[in-house]
Amino acid sequence: MNPKLVFISGPSKGTVVPLTEQELTIGRDASNEINVQDLSLSRKHCKIVRDRDQFKIVDLNSLNGTFVDRIPVHEHTLEHHSQIVIGDSVFLFLEDEKENAPDRVQWVEQPGTGGSTIQLRKENAIYLFPDRLKTEQRTVGDLNALLKFSTEISGLQSSNELGTHLLDRLLELYPSSRAAILFYSEDLSSFSSVLSCEKIQISKTVVSKVEKERVSILSNDIQEDPAFSGAQSLTVSRIRSLLCVPILSEDRMIGLIYLESVERGGFVERDLQLVTAIGAISSLAMKNILRAEWLTGENKRYQTEQEIEHKMIGESAPMKKVFQFISRVAPSDSTVMISGESGTGKELLAQAIHRNSGRRDAPFIAINCAVLIETLLESELFGHEKGAFTGAIAQKKGKFELADHGTLFLDEIAELSLPLQSKLLRVLQEREFERVGGLRPIHVDIRFIAATNKDLKEEIQQGKFRQDLHYRLDVISLEMPSLRDRVEDIPLLAMYFLGKYTAKTKRRILGISPEARACLMQYPWHGNVRELENAIERAVVLSTGEWISPDDLPETVLESEPPAGIHLGNYHESVQAVRKELILKAIEQAQGNFTEAAKLLGVHANYLHRLLRNLNLRPLLKK
Repeated sequence: MNPKLVFISGPSKGTVVPLTEQELTIGRDASNEINVQDLSLSRKHCKIVRDRDQFKIVDLNSLNGTFVDRIPVHEHTLEHHSQIVIGDSVFLFLEDEKENAPDRVQWVEQPGTGGSTIQLRKENAIYLFPDRLKTEQRTVGDLNALLKFSTEISGLQSSNELGTHLLDRLLELYPSSRAAILFYSEDLSSFSSVLSCEKIQISKTVVSKVEKERVSILSNDIQEDPAFSGAQSLTVSRIRSLLCVPILSEDRMIGLIYLESVERGGFVERDLQLVTAIGAISSLAMKNILRAEWLTGENKRYQTEQEIEHKMIGESAPMKKVFQFISRVAPSDSTVMISGESGTGKELLAQAIHRNSGRRDAPFIAINCAVLIETLLESELFGHEKGAFTGAIAQKKGKFELADHGTLFLDEIAELSLPLQSKLLRVLQEREFERVGGLRPIHVDIRFIAATNKDLKEEIQQGKFRQDLHYRLDVISLEMPSLRDRVEDIPLLAMYFLGKYTAKTKRRILGISPEARACLMQYPWHGNVRELENAIERAVVLSTGEWISPDDLPETVLESEPPAGIHLGNYHESVQAVRKELILKAIEQAQGNFTEAAKLLGVHANYLHRLLRNLNLRPLLKK
């Protein structure tokens, strides 16, 4: 067993690291055993740990996470050919050097192919079109070899198994040759797998031609070919013949077969025909394998998301990132900073992180820093001793003590006064504090999660927030997506709230009409999920039919321009037409001055701007 890591893309592409130590750390800091100059990595990003004959990868609370076979992991046992992604770097874990040996392959520069070269396109491969075949003894033998190969690979489960089997069969057919099988990475920028049983030199020029023109190439008598007279590496290795065949899937390069021979006339045109047919059969098997691997990966991702306990609703790409964030962050004790607009569900995310952590059985304490005055907030956080101030008739434990061994969620953290920020910083650093009026330090074990809808960097510039506290809080951060950024989740959320409030009000409502749903999808929802919930609750209460119609929605929702092909009914369409006409006339009368136009209409200027946006009137003003 010769385990190692092979970097296949990123700044360290081509690097091979033997795993001879019990533990190796990976990151961008020079103190790591494996130092990768990749700014998307954390200083100490992850580590490889040997446990007897097994190897594990452990994420060290990195900012961008560690992924094995496209699944985010905290700790994961590696298997042969596991693909690991950290930042912009991708590398493979390989157990057996004999099976998969990229270091056996040497890439060499060569001149273009010369006059002794034969090219073959897939559509001209006789073995793929039986009506073109002539019955000869060699042809029958080749067909039997193809049939045997096709049968053998039908049940293979991985690209590595296919490559190994393909390599074995080619060396059986051409025992005096050297062979390599190369499979491309998903983005086609590099090779994710290179298999060879002995050292082989691969011509970059030949491979480039095969990639560009999608043709199979056979070059014979290389030593005598003037086109290769400058290729010293071929002269030293005495290569006389080479054969390169693409493995294609719907004209997409997924791999290469590369053969070389030191015998004069080592390959003939019929060999090119046979190996091209083998490549075509391999491509079908590889396509099925890739499809199966993708389905397996999707299933793993689905299971990972299903195992996460949360109360958030959404199937959009932004929400999937949120769920992946929970799976990566929850097992750690790192401080988390959640940003995002009001109503996006920051507290729900904090609760989900707590419920999926090792602290799930301990308290989750939430406190809104914006709703309490400074003196009350200090008492709420730190608690107080009896007699500490007027009205303190008994000792009281604060939120820090109540959250011991659990999680403390500080919502609207930007609203903390500077003196309280200073005291909070000490708790974050030392995990100890004193009650108001107390003298004895109290030690606590707390995970902190903070949230804000403000730009803390801007608050720091204005002197309203401590920079050192920001550094302490912003260990791991996530911005919750606004509802405008996940429009496809609106119908799911609307139906959830519809069920919630029909149950509360005991109303019999079957659903939301297509016209009302279109209005919901079109509206920008500046109040996010909270505003949508309020709109559905109002609709349930006011609805007089079995379906929620546009008439049941708030006026602000109906102000939006309806999507093409959707009719809101004569009343609402007439109201919108009159609104548009009034607004355009007022702006014309005010000669384009929005403030004056707002005065003429008797509305606030901000409301006028909202109407212009919702009714899509700005393009009309430019005409």
